Amino acid sequence: MSDNLVSTRWLNDHLNDVVIIDASWHLPAAKRDAKAEFVSQHIPGAVFYDLDAGAATNTTLPHMLPAVEKFSADLLALGVSKNDLVVCYDSAGLFSAARLWWMLKSFGHAKVAVLDGGLPKWERDGFSVATGVARPKQSSGFKAQLDLSKVQTLSDVATAIAAKSAQIADARSASRFHGEEPEPRPGVKPGHMAGAFNVHYASLLNADGTLKSGQALRDAFESKGIDLNSPIITSCGSGVTAAILSLGLTELGTTQHSLYDGSWAEWGASGEDVVVG
Repeated sequence: MSDNLVSTRWLNDHLNDVVIIDASWHLPAAKRDAKAEFVSQHIPGAVFYDLDAGAATNTTLPHMLPAVEKFSADLLALGVSKNDLVVCYDSAGLFSAARLWWMLKSFGHAKVAVLDGGLPKWERDGFSVATGVARPKQSSGFKAQLDLSKVQTLSDVATAIAAKSAQIADARSASRFHGEEPEPRPGVKPGHMAGAFNVHYASLLNADGTLKSGQALRDAFESKGIDLNSPIITSCGSGVTAAILSLGLTELGTTQHSLYDGSWAEWGASGEDVVVG
């Protein structure tokens, strides 16, 4: 394991030593109920975190970071204590778990990792699953404190683009990045930000859904034009898969990176410039 990733075998050996959170989330078009799927099948001892229910309530943008008080209350209810190692996973392999990993990091919880390969790899490796409603343990205390350096707003990103002070790494597919297909959310224009680099989140993953490592992971960024030694802002459709890029950058030891929370759901519906092609 690393500070940010654990293997299925490691987790199976430490089920009672960590807090396991299923952070599964699916695009609306998939018409899947992540919470219902959790009840029917999850890693033993896991609890479920709903990225939508846990989001900010003062905006129409999807799953934006909540207020610190709300996040603290939600994590307390899930049984997370300030000194716990939290392991996040999802039912897709590595898709939405990185979003909760990034949220916890941004809210000051240093001890958090992602299950490499998620539930699909857990099952392929032959480990058992549980059913039913989660029963959180009692928390001894959890208090969030937001690190603003990890989060970018629309105005922050617009300023960075104008000043050329940071690179924008967009995790969406090439067809969405180039505006070749309509955006899934009404009122959001297709295309990308001026000067952005398209680093599709799937390019960071191995065939088994685990995160690439070493030179292969570096190549996923550098082959798209990203300078890993300069500031980077990760973005995507709504701030979920951008966190996979953030996880990859963290694994590479890159410290000058942050995430645009509103991502394209906000930018594409704003009056900011959009590039197509």
